[in-house]
Parts: sequence; C-alpha cells; structure tokens
Amino acid sequence: MSGRARVTLFAALATLLTSWSLVPLVETAGWLLQAALLLGVQCTVGAGARRVPLARSLTVAAQLLVSLLLLAILFGGKGGSTGTGPMAYLVTDFGALFRQGVRDVSTFAIPAPLTDGIRLLLVTGVLLVGLLVDLLAVTVRTAAAAGLPLLALYSVAAGLSGGGNASWISFLLAGCGYLMLLLAEGRDRLAQWGRVFGGGARDRTTAASGLGAGAGGQVTAPVRTGRRIGAVALGLALVVPAALPALGGGMLGAAGDGDGAGSGAGGTISAVNPLVSLQSSLNAPDNRVVLKYRTDSPQQGDQYLRILALDEFNGVKWEASGRTLIDVPERMPDPPGLGGPVLKSATEVRTSISAADSYTQRYLPMPYPATSVDIGGKWRFEPVGRTLVGDQLGKDRFQNVQGAMYTVRSLLLKPTAQQLQKAPEPDSVIKAEYTKLPDNLPPVVADTARSVTQGAKDDYTRAVKLQDFFAVNGGFRYNTRTASGTGPQAVARFLADKEGFCIHFAFSMAAMSRSLGIPARVAVGFTPGEAQSDGSVNVSMRDAHAWPELYFEGVGWTRFEPTPRSGITVPDYSRPQVPAAQPSAPAPLPSTSAVAPSAAPSKSDDCPPEAKKLGECGAAAPKPAASGGGGPSATAVLGWTAGVAALLGLPLLPLLWRSRLRARRLGTGEVPAAWRELGDAAWDVGVVPDEALSPRRAAGRVVELGRLEPEAAGAVHRVAGALERALYAPPGTEVSYPGLADDVLLARAGLLAGVGRPARLRSLLLPRSAARLSWALIRRWSALTSSVSARLAALRLRLPLRGRG
Repeated sequence: MSGRARVTLFAALATLLTSWSLVPLVETAGWLLQAALLLGVQCTVGAGARRVPLARSLTVAAQLLVSLLLLAILFGGKGGSTGTGPMAYLVTDFGALFRQGVRDVSTFAIPAPLTDGIRLLLVTGVLLVGLLVDLLAVTVRTAAAAGLPLLALYSVAAGLSGGGNASWISFLLAGCGYLMLLLAEGRDRLAQWGRVFGGGARDRTTAASGLGAGAGGQVTAPVRTGRRIGAVALGLALVVPAALPALGGGMLGAAGDGDGAGSGAGGTISAVNPLVSLQSSLNAPDNRVVLKYRTDSPQQGDQYLRILALDEFNGVKWEASGRTLIDVPERMPDPPGLGGPVLKSATEVRTSISAADSYTQRYLPMPYPATSVDIGGKWRFEPVGRTLVGDQLGKDRFQNVQGAMYTVRSLLLKPTAQQLQKAPEPDSVIKAEYTKLPDNLPPVVADTARSVTQGAKDDYTRAVKLQDFFAVNGGFRYNTRTASGTGPQAVARFLADKEGFCIHFAFSMAAMSRSLGIPARVAVGFTPGEAQSDGSVNVSMRDAHAWPELYFEGVGWTRFEPTPRSGITVPDYSRPQVPAAQPSAPAPLPSTSAVAPSAAPSKSDDCPPEAKKLGECGAAAPKPAASGGGGPSATAVLGWTAGVAALLGLPLLPLLWRSRLRARRLGTGEVPAAWRELGDAAWDVGVVPDEALSPRRAAGRVVELGRLEPEAAGAVHRVAGALERALYAPPGTEVSYPGLADDVLLARAGLLAGVGRPARLRSLLLPRSAARLSWALIRRWSALTSSVSARLAALRLRLPLRGRG
C-alpha cells in the first residue's frame, strides 16, 4: 500500500472513530454503518481521482458529486416528493427531510428515535466532515489541520450529549484516530526521503546526532519514537483529569446528573424543552396562523392556550420533568389546590380548535384548566401538568397536532385579590418540590427579590410587586432579538441588562418567586390571539408566549404577567385593589445591586457543557496561554472555522446578494427601484430585459414570456402603471403606491411558478441578473485605468526633455 493510500485510509478511520461520539444521541447505531459505507466510497473516489491525477478542485468536486448521488439513492423518495428525476430527489426530498430532521431534533429528547430526518442529518454531517478531513490530510497534505473538523464534530456531539459514562471512550477513540492519522502522514513524508536512517555502526552514533541506537546497533526509527510519544501523551490526557477531579469542567469532566427521564418507551414524558424555537417563532418574518378557535367564554382576552409547564430548574435550564403518562380520562380530575369558593364560582366554557397543517407540535394546546377533551388519534395524559402529549404510532412516528380539530371544555376561574391574599400556607409536598433552586443561583437573584418585595406581608403581595417590577416600574424593555438563555447566569444578566423577551421575564419571576418561598413554574403556549369578524380567533406564530404560574392554596396554579409586551393584559386578580403604601420606594434598589452580576458569573471552568450549549455562560474571561502548549491556539481554531464556513458559503453568495438587493430596493418605496427589481426577477428566469421598450410594452412582454397567471400579470401592469405616473407626472408630484413591494413579490412568485425546477433552482443560486456585478466592476476598472492613464500622460508632459538637438 502506498503512503498516500495509507493516509487516505487513516483519514477515513479517524472520521469514523470520531463519529462514534454521535452514537449516544440516538437510540440505535445502525446509521453509523451506512455512514461508514458511504464514507468508504467517498474516500475511494478521492484516491482514484488523485491517482489519475486530477486537479485538487476537480477531486473534491468528484467526491462531492458521488456523495450527493449516494445520498439520493439512500434517501430518495422518503421526503414525500411528487416529482421525478434527480432534481426532485436533491431539492424537494432533501429539503423536506432536512426540515423534518431539524423539527425532530428540537422535539425529541436524547436519545432520540432514529427518524429518516435525523439519520440524514447524521450521515450528511459525517460525510461532510470526512470530505474536509480527506481534503486537508490527503489532498492538501496538512494532516495536523485535519484535526479541526474532527474537533468540531466531537465538540458538537459532546455538547449535545452532555458527557456521561461513555464520554471518555468517545474521546479515546477520537484521539486515537487523530494520532494514527498524524503518524501515517509522518511516515508518508519520511518515506519520500528514502532510507535515510540506515544501519550505521553503533559507535558512530552520538547524542549530538539526535538518533538513538537499539540493542542490535541499529538506529531507532523516529516513527517508533513518535508512536511512544503519542501513546504517552494520550495516556496523560486521559489519566490526569481523572486523577485531578478539581480540574472539572473540561472535555472529560462530569456534565452533571441526568434525570434519566425519557426512555422512549412511551410510559413517561421526556424532559423536552419546547423553548428551543420560541424566539425564532417570535422573530419569524412570515407570521402564519397556526391555530384557529371559537369559544363561548365571556372573557376571550384571558383565553390562553397552554401547551405544557416547565417545573424543574436544574441549574442549567427550565424544563418539564419526567412524568408518568396515563390514558386520557373522560373527565379530568380537578386541578391541584383548586377548591372552596373559587371552584364553586367557576363556570365551564367550550372551545373548538383547529390546527394548521404546518403545526406539528406533539403537545396539545388547550385552555387551562381543561376538564375534558374530544379529539381523535392516540394521546396520553400527564396529570401533574395537565398536558396531553401524542403517543407513539410506529417505529419513528408520533401523534401530533398537525391538522387536528378538537373540542376542549375548561373552567373559567375568577379568583379575587382578597382570596389570593388570604390563601393559606401551600401544601408541604408542593412547596418542597416547586421552591427548589440550584446551588449555583447567583445571590443577586434572591437579593433583588427581597428588595423588590420589601414590606410585603403575604405571598400574593410579593407576587404582585414582582410582576410590577418587571412590567411597570423596573425599567425593563421588551426585545425579541436578545440572546436567549434560561440558566442562573442568564437570570443575573437579565436583571443587569434589563432587556429581553417573555422567556427572560417568566423565568426570572419564577426563580425570584421560588427564592421567596412561593411555589412557581413556567407555562408555555400562546396568548389569546386576534379576533376575526366572523367570531373566530386566529393564533399566529408571534403569539407564542411564556408566563409564570404561582401556586396559591384554594386557587391552584395562577397566571401572572411580568412581560411588558403590547397586546398582553395583566389579569384582574393581580391588580391590587388598594394602592400600596410604598409604591416606588423599593424600585430603585435593584438598580444599585444590579452591578453585582459583573462579578457573579462563575469562571468558565464552572460552566457545565449544558450551559455552554444553551449559551448561558456569558463572555468567558480570556485565559493566559499555557506555556509550551502544543495544541492550536484559539485564533488558529477560529481562523480555520471561518475559512471552512466561507468555503461552504461561496455557492450561496449570489443568493444572498440578490436577497439583500431585493430587500434594499423594495425597502426604499421608490417606483423606479421596484421596477428594476421586477426586471431583474424576470431576467433571472430567462426573460432578457429590453431597455428600448416603454414600461407598458415591457410589462406585456414579461407577462407573455413569463406565462403569468392573471393575478401576477395584474401586479406587473400595476407596477408599470406606477412607473409611467412617476416618469410623466408634473415635477414635485408624489406617486403614492402602498402595495408596491407586495406586487413585485407577487409577480416574482408567478415568474418562478412558471418555470421548471432546474430553471427555478438556477434563478435562485445562479441568477442571470448577477451580470450587473461584472458590468459594475468593468465600469469601475475602466474608470480607474482611464484616470491612471490621464495622470501618467500629464506627468510625462511635465518631465524635462533631454538630448534634443
């Protein structure tokens, strides 16, 4: 076997050994065999291309093309595509499977079931890392740099799995694979110099030569010495952290105790965090409707649709604790803590709900507290949180809300401020469970809670003061672009920065309530939505919300609203009937103590991997570089990562440029800019612009060649008419056209719909209108060269002429 072939083999082996760290993320490891077979074919294609030989770029292109074809063969037809041919497989099927995989990742707890979407993500990730390792180690011949994609793969797996008993095995396998790759590459380089270190006489070998002599007088090969050094280094890397547990928080450090919930057997509800996509829902550009309902409740403004409750604060995040599931009862039991006058005055209301086909949540949105649910399908009931969760339908299929129509009967509770204020001491079991706080909670959280509630004599008054602190007089701002986080350090940062969205407000008030001895948890769901003229109510993605629930004996779990967000009403019972004696005295106190979080966040060594994964450790203080460290520096790692990201993002540059240009043109509201965008959109699908035509004739040409439907054709003619008015209107006349951007986007959608998949894909990834960039560069280059030539000519005229006559 040649040296290059040996390096190729060990590059593939290093990728597979590092991929073993992904095995704990899913229930079965069958995907790893598929990844190994595809990776073997990919490396074989690379070895054959290099033997021809082909250029480096052609070698990588051949490997990439073969990998895509193999993925199409393996996963083609599993994405529900109705088209035929390779484009349907590569675009429609892969796109649907990737989206399904992303949804599955955000839905299932670890270990997740091996759905087709998750398997596609895993296999594609391994092939991509394998291609990068093969490119760096074999094609470019820099095996040391090949450790960067391997490190990225292991870091992602270790961060998601959170360590565990098998983490040291995964690290050992990944380290061994990388060391074998380095040794194979070093042996290949050494072999290219020939047999340099021959069998010289023993007495001729000196210490100054740097070569040791063996027992038989032969010189020890540096490869053998390198193996020994590598083995010793790897052993030290494994033994030292185990012998010094005080150095925790590293790659082999314990990640904390897992709860063990979520075996996937269907008997318990896994500890799934549904807030992974809440911020993206609030910031979604397409505010699509996900639920519609009708209700006979007289207080529709209080009709929150609750999904589930997060009742466990484990020091890293809030999550739903593992609970036993039972069959859905015909009549649900009364909620815990509800009784007495509040229960007697409650009325039962009826709500009919329909879910959109695009909404695939496994938890059923319902008003709280529900008494009965009429829905088809297989559902299970979790009594503590009063949640319905979809049951398992098959190996990789679960019941969800997609397209469901169901009816919920629930209680409309009307507690008063006096009833909450006079509520007796909560049950000891509930108080012990729902007032737990992590040991690493920064002291500023409890200190601020005591400062805000100073002077309050009961839990209700403390809760109202906390709510008003966040929503009214604390100086907090609502901002959905704030980096999300749910851990203790995120609470401390939020109290200092005073900016966030519903997650921060709900989690902070719940944590502060628990520090005061008030049982608290966080509910996730939707606000009441927007009423329609026909009596129905639409609930959209931006109605996603999180709010704290506090427990009061006799009333049960009670909603409070600390989020200062428009469209959210504070419950009547949380408004004090009598003005407080000291309404503003406690308010300034948190601002003085808010400087404490600057010293509160723990060192990076104290931040567990789960918190790093959620982005809750804050900005780590820079550590001094260890002297004599042999690993790559942080700057090198960031540089290589940025380079790889730039390489992978090159094919998307035209798409990003066109999207940015389109947004800038339509954002100005100017008719000529919108007309240029419409012309470029037609050009992208093959309708070459003709500058000699009038706007009206150019619009007719676009409609005819683009085969537009009447609605899109009308949009084109409206834009052309607006352009004519703008061109021929008297000076100073403003042309008002509110629907300009919508008509351009409607016409563009019609143009894309009129062409096939290949033309549509080309118009997105390789738009013809990108030729304007080359024209602009040519014009600038011509202007530059003309300017330089003129300056040189002027300078030549000024120089004295010698030798004349």
